Amino acid sequence: MTFNRLLFRTILNSRVGSRCMFTSSKPDTANPNWVRVGLAFGAAAAFWGLLFKQHSTDVHEYKVRNGLE
Repeated sequence: MTFNRLLFRTILNSRVGSRCMFTSSKPDTANPNWVRVGLAFGAAAAFWGLLFKQHSTDVHEYKVRNGLE
């Protein structure tokens, strides 16, 4: 048996025999964690707000520098 085959069999056996530590229980899709959902959407809204604010500031600075305003 070549070294590559031995290594492949070792990797295959180790993956089959082990469990992923991050999937100890399945998520309950019928009852979501509303605090985490709210935090996720709130953070996304805050980031979009900061993005639009920065964009409008950059556009204003561009217009002032180029004498368009």
